[in-house]
Order: sequence, then C-alpha cells, then structure tokens
Amino acid sequence: MSSRQPSVLMVAANWWPLAARLAIALLQNGCRVSAVCPVGHFLTYVSGIDQVHHYARIFSLASLRRALIETTPDVIVPCDDGVVTQLHVLHRHEPSLRDLIERSLGPSQSYPIVSSRHGLLSTAMELGIRVPRTCRVERAEDLVTWHRDVATVGILKVDGESGGKGVRISPSLDESLAAWQELRVGCGSAAAWKRLEIDRDPLALWMSKNQAEREVAVQAFITGRPANSMLACRGGEVLAMVSVAVVASDSPTGAATIIRRIKNDQMTNAAELLARRLQLTGFYGLDFMIESGTETPFLIEMNPRCTQLGHLEWTDQCSLAGIFSTALRGEPRPQPLHPIRAETIVLFPQARAAAATYSAYIEKSYHDVPWDEPRLVRELTLAPWPQRRWLARLYHTLRPMPRSEPTIFESLGPT
Repeated sequence: MSSRQPSVLMVAANWWPLAARLAIALLQNGCRVSAVCPVGHFLTYVSGIDQVHHYARIFSLASLRRALIETTPDVIVPCDDGVVTQLHVLHRHEPSLRDLIERSLGPSQSYPIVSSRHGLLSTAMELGIRVPRTCRVERAEDLVTWHRDVATVGILKVDGESGGKGVRISPSLDESLAAWQELRVGCGSAAAWKRLEIDRDPLALWMSKNQAEREVAVQAFITGRPANSMLACRGGEVLAMVSVAVVASDSPTGAATIIRRIKNDQMTNAAELLARRLQLTGFYGLDFMIESGTETPFLIEMNPRCTQLGHLEWTDQCSLAGIFSTALRGEPRPQPLHPIRAETIVLFPQARAAAATYSAYIEKSYHDVPWDEPRLVRELTLAPWPQRRWLARLYHTLRPMPRSEPTIFESLGPT
C-alpha cells in the first residue's frame, strides 16, 4: 500500500466483542479504522474510529455496498461469516469493487472452497492435512449409510453459521435426520423476523431470502480437546499465526472462554498449506480437535474471517493486527506493546457468564480486559444491546433463551 496509514473497514453483523478488540489493536498499530455495524454495536464504543456506517436492517447488502464506495478503504476486515457471504455476492455483481474485495480476501477462485465446510476439508485432505472423515449429506439415505457403516455418532454442520449455531452432535440416526431437516432449510420467514427484531441481526432477512437449501455435512466425532489458530495472511503467505488450546468454552461446541497458547508444527503446516493453495489474504481462523492419546490435531473447519485472537500480544510476537498493519505499510513487524506472560488467558467478557464455574481458573489466569477503553469495558459488562431492549426482554420472558453448558477441557495446572 502507498499510504503510510492504511485504512481498514471493519464489517460486523454479529454482536461479538472480537470486532471491537481487533479494531483497538489496528488503531494502536497505526491504521485508520472505519466500521459497518448495527446501531449500538460494540464497535461504536471504540475511541478513534473514523466513521461508523450503520448496517441497514432491511437493505443490508445495499448499505454495505454504499459504505464500501464511500469509504474506499485499503482493505476490508469481515468479522463474521454472513459478511463474507455478502462480500462474495458483491464481488460477483459489482465489478468496481472486485479489486478491493480480492485485495481483502484473496482471489475469487477460492471463495467457493472457503464458503463450504465440505469443500475446505476436501482440499485439506488433498494437501495431506489430517481431517475427520466427512461426507456431504444430500439425502436421508446418506445419514442411514453413515450410521450403519461409518460411526454411531455424527456431527452435523451447515454452511453459513458460526459460533456453534450450525453444529449438532447426533448420537443416533433419528437425531441426525431431525438435525439435517432443521439445518438444511435454515430459518423461515418467522425465524428471520425474530432474528431481525429481537436479535437485531441486520443480515437475517437477506440470508433468509438469498440462501437456497444449505449444504450440510456429517463429520466423525474426534475424542479430544479443541484448539484454534488465527492467521494473518497476504497473497498466500502466512505472515504470522497464533495457536491456542481451548481450556474452557461456553458450550461443548461453542466459543472459547479460557485459552492457553500452544505451538504445534502440524497446525502451523496446515495453515501454511491452505494459505498457499487458496492464496489467502486477510485474517482467517482454523479449528482443530487434538485427539486424545495420539495428540494429533485434526482440522475440523475454517472460519473465513477474523476470530478472537487477533489482538493478543506475546513476549516473542506482536499481535496479528500489528503484523498485518506493518505488512500493509511495507515495514518490518513491530515489537509487542503489552505482551502477555501468563500461561492461560481469560477472555473478556466471554468468561463472565460462567464465572462461578471457572473461578479457580480465573484466579490463576491473565484477564484480557481493554482497560484503555473504559466506555467499551462498561458496555461489555452488560448484556449485548439487543438483549436489553424491552421487546427482547418481553420475548425472552415468554420464551427463555436456551442455557448453554460451560465446558472445561483441561484440568487446572499446579499452583
């Protein structure tokens, strides 16, 4: 990039804190940051952001297109899967935006692969990366064959969802068939309006109208513990990556709440092979299961967007946001500003909901709180803004939100 201060447009539709945390790190490392997000989103509480464009709730794609044209950023950083889907659509239909989108995500030839769980894992297998056995589910007979000939347990996953929403663990054929019927049709109009009005998801109606029957895959269950990697890439090269073991998560298939940094050659190799094959640019996440007994990491999926590791700094490595920023400027990678020295990290505010469950871990871990942003900290201690609205409170009084089960994957180490 010719600019000494690269301009980054962050686009977030989900109410996750990771977008705000990455924005802070990009700002600290010399980027100009603008945002596209819903009204009241965590990004609006980050000081120093140039412009905030609000995601229109009805015409979300048009509002994203307008923000891209008005902002003219150097790169776009998508913060959830639905945003990536919309960027792929804009690439197809808006020739004037193609260069920007490819500069942000990589070449369009890779889009069908990164958008398909089955396609991504098939590519990984071709590269020699260990993956669980995975089959596309196109009809009920595919599940009958799976449970009869492959395994009694299946993990069903649908494209286009994230945060564990599109995953079902099915220990029987009947449960797999029910999960397949639920996942493949997506949400109907009533569910889409609920996601729009109650959850304040600006992509709800667009996704409901623009996604046909969704691709579902069934995957073998790997007994072990989850691990994640986040990559900063440019032109197919992994500039840097961070890998962590998940110490605890908000549910068996949900987001990590407590993590421990690890270094694993097989995970690094998988990242480099995929980045090179798909010519990835931007931030990506890889999810693994580390098999009990063998300690072999199995790649289970890729997130074609940033994850919640991009702002963390270590004694031997700056944050991925910092490394990506200096790469945009053509400068050497920076030194870490505030390195973390603790072995385990409690992610804020993700772990607050299960503080009683995690109390012994919390006492011994580093608390990842953005103290330099007091307005954001105050907002993160509250329920997300959509849940605080009177309509949502009334709705969830009548239909309580499902309770997730906090899950601990690693025992507490010695004191």
